[in-house]
Amino acid sequence: MDLRQLAALVAVAEAGTFSAAAEALHTVQSNVSTHVARLERELGATLIDRSAGRLTEEGELVVARARRIHAELDALAADVASLRADVSGATRLGMIGTTGRWLVPPLLVAMESRHPKVKVTVLEGNTTSLLPQLVAGNVDLAVLNFPAVDPDVLIDPLFEEDLILVAPTNHPLATKTRVSLADLSEHELLMPPPGASYRAELDKVAAGAGIKFRTKAELDGLRLTASMAIDGYGPAVLPSSAVPSWLTGDFNRIPIRGVPRRRVGLGRRRRGLPSAPARALDEVLREQVAAQAPKIPGLYPSAE
Repeated sequence: MDLRQLAALVAVAEAGTFSAAAEALHTVQSNVSTHVARLERELGATLIDRSAGRLTEEGELVVARARRIHAELDALAADVASLRADVSGATRLGMIGTTGRWLVPPLLVAMESRHPKVKVTVLEGNTTSLLPQLVAGNVDLAVLNFPAVDPDVLIDPLFEEDLILVAPTNHPLATKTRVSLADLSEHELLMPPPGASYRAELDKVAAGAGIKFRTKAELDGLRLTASMAIDGYGPAVLPSSAVPSWLTGDFNRIPIRGVPRRRVGLGRRRRGLPSAPARALDEVLREQVAAQAPKIPGLYPSAE
């Protein structure tokens, strides 16, 4: 087994065909086919279903490991280079959208100032989509909403955030100065889909209070949910940063009694040493959270 064989398999998985993989690797299709075939012989398994044009179950497993191997090689090169000079190289950061709104701009400015030779790529998503990206090595770090549970991931708390009700001004709940969970149970809400970490937290809170939230629509993404609530489609329980204080319109922000704060953390893979660029990003990101969170109503840097 060698790196060219692994690279060929990953290229086929990402490009979709052997010919497209060859183009991406700047080689000919026969080379890609040969590398994949040799890898299959060595492992004693079919990795690509040629008739269906997709990876087999064994192929999916090998590609996941191959991506981690290439990530470690990139980290190795970056670490060695950083010992000889300033930190340099590339790193990828996953970020939930509501946090990215206020954290990404100062973070990138600080990285450009402190580590100008580090290229930072930010991938926006929700916790459900970012967690497997982190495990697979597609991102080095990820800002995630608790609970984010995976045996291959470590998550350090970053900050906590108040949850509020965002209700269109023509909705009955909009007239209240504060609402309870019982109040919320009497109305249909815009909710995340089942399986989303934020939905799991809301359902846990509801179960603890002996109620069940009623769903008007299920929306995948807190920023989309906030937009729908602001536009008058219905009320939603949202983190305060999803509806920043400078945003105005025909809606009200209403505090909720008996709801714990949302917890947000920084995740990294349990195995393997983060590269020098990733470690630099980790340090600057934590500094920016500590500096920026107190300026935003409803956000509190974690004391843990």
